[in-house]
Amino acid sequence: MHVAGRPAALLVSVALLGGTRAAAQRVDAAVVTPSAFRPLASLLLPGAGQLMAGQDRGAVYLAAEIYVLSRFVQLDREASREAERFQALAYDIARRGFTATRRDTVFEYYEQMERFAESGQYDADPGAGFAPENDPRTYNGSVWLLARRTYWADPNVPPDPTSLEYRRAVTFYEARAVGPAFLWSWRDHSLEHEVFRETIRRSDTGFRRAQNQVGLLLANHVVSAVDALISSRLAAAAGRPAELHTTVGPRGSARVQVSIGF
Repeated sequence: MHVAGRPAALLVSVALLGGTRAAAQRVDAAVVTPSAFRPLASLLLPGAGQLMAGQDRGAVYLAAEIYVLSRFVQLDREASREAERFQALAYDIARRGFTATRRDTVFEYYEQMERFAESGQYDADPGAGFAPENDPRTYNGSVWLLARRTYWADPNVPPDPTSLEYRRAVTFYEARAVGPAFLWSWRDHSLEHEVFRETIRRSDTGFRRAQNQVGLLLANHVVSAVDALISSRLAAAAGRPAELHTTVGPRGSARVQVSIGF
């Protein structure tokens, strides 16, 4: 019995030694890449935490990051090119007759150029006085109409020019009307005006699509970080390696599957 038991005891010792070494290797791996660090790594670079844990799906998060980022760069570049085109068209056709120097400004200015064929005059008084544009079909004329409707009792009956109501309307107009350096007119250039409208729509759409890619980038970071956090918490709670699998099915259905190693 004693002789026969020695090989059995030896086998048990070897098994315990092997198990101890395996456990030590797992502890060493945990020290090198602690589970608490993996969610932060995935938040900074999607898929990084999963790859640290030896989970192949980390490559999916990383590939999604590269694809969405490349789409953002492409869409933003295309939208910027369209913006340069409509700005150049606006200056070459509608603005050149009013200013010799090209000066670009905010996007809302070009939106008004899209809506109104003409800016109208800023000061309609040829003398030393000041008179706002009266034609409501022009942009400046529409601003003056809005000022009169806002501050005058009757927008068609002007009060005394020295009255508070009149001065407030003029101040409103001066703050919102287009000045001499930014006047425009698409008169006799209706075709170019339509091309301008189409170009500005393409640019606006391109920038909106690029912004959507930013939302997808942020979502990819958050989902990857949450995935890494749940996997690390499950592994810590179970004392065994755990993985979280998410699957998106047709019609927006989703499935979450947790696997724990034994």
